[in-house]
Amino acid sequence: MSKLHASDKFLDLSDYGRSFGRFFALQLKETRFTPIHVTLLFGLSGLLALYSIWNQSYIAAAFFIVLKSGIDAADGELARLKKTPSYVGRYLDSIFDIVLNFLFLMMICYVSKTPFWVALLAFIGLQLQGTLYNYYYVILRNKSVGGDTTSKIFEYKTPKALPGETQKAVAILFGLYTICYGAFDKIIHTLDPEAYKVKTFPNWFMTLLSVYGLGFQLLIIALMLPLGWIDYIAPFFIGYSSLLFILIGIRKTVLKP
Repeated sequence: MSKLHASDKFLDLSDYGRSFGRFFALQLKETRFTPIHVTLLFGLSGLLALYSIWNQSYIAAAFFIVLKSGIDAADGELARLKKTPSYVGRYLDSIFDIVLNFLFLMMICYVSKTPFWVALLAFIGLQLQGTLYNYYYVILRNKSVGGDTTSKIFEYKTPKALPGETQKAVAILFGLYTICYGAFDKIIHTLDPEAYKVKTFPNWFMTLLSVYGLGFQLLIIALMLPLGWIDYIAPFFIGYSSLLFILIGIRKTVLKP
């Protein structure tokens, strides 16, 4: 099951791990492994990447970062294969992502002796970039015929638990998700409050937008580390945030409701 109708599919530059994720999920389809187990596994890959950065083993770090992206794609694929969508898995996945993003940048700046405030600005920029991508992508998924609607455009209240999960677990993880992402969501919604009124987004725009997807962001980090550019990673993501206003400007001027 795809997240989008065939007519809405686009070249997602951040989704290079999808083929591996689908292959990995197929191997687990008939096993007792659940999507939550896969989410925990990509968290482990992220921790191994952190250790490798701390140890200045940058090729290993790049490998585990890219592997994390591939495994990250597998939990959702496995949920669709087993027909067990869950809010618990969706929120846990997102919480792991933001925690690992923060730790990646903190570790990179610690090793490169970059000031903390630069690392913090880079993290804020990284998250705003990813939030813009998710905002427009979720709008497209919700409007696409037969598209995935587990993620909502505006997540202001705890959703009703799906079969196989408890309402308490959903409420706890939704609360943590809101703490982690609420401020970033509000900033992006404030910058473009009318985006949800657009009927659809053309494929070329979504492909351009995908340079802000988490997979592409992590790929940039994975490439810069072995090249010896660790000192420039945090400044790069601060400057990379300028593209936010270009993408929002295109949406407002070209892709009007």
